Amino acid sequence: MGGNLARPEVAAFVDRDTNTISYVVKDPGSDACAIIDSVLDLDWAAARTATVSADAIIAHVRARGLRVEWLIETHVHADHLSAAPYIQSRLGGRIGIGDRIGVVQATFGRIFNARLEVRRDGSQFDHLFGDGERYVIGGIEATALHTPGHTPLCMTHVIGDAAFVGDTLFMPDSGTARADFPGGDARSLYRSVRRILALPPGTRLFVCHDYGAEGRGLAWETTVSAQRAHNIHVRDGIGEDAFVALREARDATLGMPRLIIPSIQVNMNAGRLPDADAHGRRFLTVPLNAL
Repeated sequence: MGGNLARPEVAAFVDRDTNTISYVVKDPGSDACAIIDSVLDLDWAAARTATVSADAIIAHVRARGLRVEWLIETHVHADHLSAAPYIQSRLGGRIGIGDRIGVVQATFGRIFNARLEVRRDGSQFDHLFGDGERYVIGGIEATALHTPGHTPLCMTHVIGDAAFVGDTLFMPDSGTARADFPGGDARSLYRSVRRILALPPGTRLFVCHDYGAEGRGLAWETTVSAQRAHNIHVRDGIGEDAFVALREARDATLGMPRLIIPSIQVNMNAGRLPDADAHGRRFLTVPLNAL
């Protein structure tokens, strides 16, 4: 990848309702940090949001005197709402996502009959990361890699000796993410995974979700070498055609994520809730028989 291999300090925050792991990634040489894949709590049955998960991150940042430079979304999540705007309003930082966001906004904008104010050019975000783009968090170098397959815009962020892979990879005993959402593609997913696994063997990999396979308890950190040796879907020796057949067969058995309807609408709008009406109420769309 080039650049330095500084070791960022990584703090993980687990949202057990959605099995999402969010991260605060600190430059070891300064007070600068990035927040990756934050969660806004949602009781979908009651249609109520809360900020318990986000407030834990905010408290961590404040207690350590950190300065937030980036609020990064690895992709448009289908299983939780982003808390990036809420955190930004309290801590600052720039909200960033991959530059293929417009593809997702166009695809799901049609499905959800999104209102015209939901722009489809990514302009809701402060920054759109291109493939191979280099940036910094304080003094630590980072690179954004386009790793599509789960969604068309998935990005892996390589920060020093750590890579934040979003949903592209799970822990080795859990394999990879699904590839059957609109715009997803199992063959692209395989090639993206192999790109990640071409990083140095000792690269730390941090996943966005874990479900405690076979009762082992939650885990979120692994390495390139561990994935290459043990990943049940894409370890070394499993070819592209075999992976595609396995992934597509597995995806055919899966239902839609519990929170996909609210999550996509909010997250493709940079985590911003719909505008309130004259009575202060906000509404989401429920497309029947569309997913």
